[in-house]
Amino acid sequence: MSQAAAPIGAGVAPQQVKKRGAPDTLVRVTKYTITRTVSLFVTVVIGVYLTILIANMGGHVDNIRRSQIREAIGAASMTPEIRRMPVEERNAWIAALIQVEEERLGLDQPFIIRSFRFLGNALTLNLGRSEYVISDTGSRFVRNIVLERLPATLVLMATSNLLLFFVSVFFALYLSRNYGSVLDKMIIALSPTSAAPAWFYGLFLILIFAGLLGVLPFGGMVKAPPPDDKLSYALSLLRHMILPVSAWIMSGIFSSIYGWRTFFLIFSSEDYVEMAKAKGLSSREIERRYILRPTLPNIITSFMLMMIRLWAGAIILETVFNWPGLGKLFYQAIGQYDTPVIVGNAVIYAYLLAITVFLLDFLYALVDPRVKVGS
Repeated sequence: MSQAAAPIGAGVAPQQVKKRGAPDTLVRVTKYTITRTVSLFVTVVIGVYLTILIANMGGHVDNIRRSQIREAIGAASMTPEIRRMPVEERNAWIAALIQVEEERLGLDQPFIIRSFRFLGNALTLNLGRSEYVISDTGSRFVRNIVLERLPATLVLMATSNLLLFFVSVFFALYLSRNYGSVLDKMIIALSPTSAAPAWFYGLFLILIFAGLLGVLPFGGMVKAPPPDDKLSYALSLLRHMILPVSAWIMSGIFSSIYGWRTFFLIFSSEDYVEMAKAKGLSSREIERRYILRPTLPNIITSFMLMMIRLWAGAIILETVFNWPGLGKLFYQAIGQYDTPVIVGNAVIYAYLLAITVFLLDFLYALVDPRVKVGS
């Protein structure tokens, strides 16, 4: 009588299985890392190049600059000394000046060639010099201009977004425990008010608290002239932040609470939560183990993307409150067709977003054992 075939894997020691699994995991993670890095870099390249095309209106901005050069040189040639020159000599002098200025700005080359040069410089973070925007210290280097405006945006947007995020999450968690209460119904009723942007509420806050009551400043970052000691400077900064931070929170608080509250309610109604309640676990323990833990990847994603948005600023809100940040800089650069500044802001944001998306995949695997990187 023949012996039965041995089961697959019989005779293989557990240590050998573990040794096989570790290289497989390393290969899978390495392959995923390379693939993900290449795909994100391609996405950044496409996004930055589209920004270059849009910022230059497909080359139409070059025609605007040529017209501005001709107008400026034509106005400068109206002096009596130039007007006394012979017509041919004056026209040759004007044409030479126009040619020199166009060569300085690179307008003597086709836009398609210059666009790829812009792309290469942007991807290597060689942001170059601005064309019109100047920093407060008089620098035209885009890097210096951005770094000069960055602290103001980080202070305003970090305060606003962090307050909005944590208040929304904790308040939504409270509402999920008190589903159907008067406060819960009130939040649902007020959620459509978040349709209005922050600058809309900012205008009303300025009108009431700065115009009518006169208790808060109209705008700016600190009073002029800025205080010399650090304590007075900090108090002035906090006073000027009250209105823009309040406008930002008013714009997003109700919809954010409603969204998180609905999300927590979905997990609160799962069968394993009901079983945990039947076992006699406390509400805090149930929230920590069975509601917050499954929603942790979503909370991390929302938090990380919020941190990236700090670098973008709020274009209209900063302009309304005359806040000297990146948002106002972006608005100024768009109005003056300053392509290097526009592209500089966009490429920094694109790199930060790509890095964040890349790291999130690994964070998911750390907080959720069901997620395997590269699987």
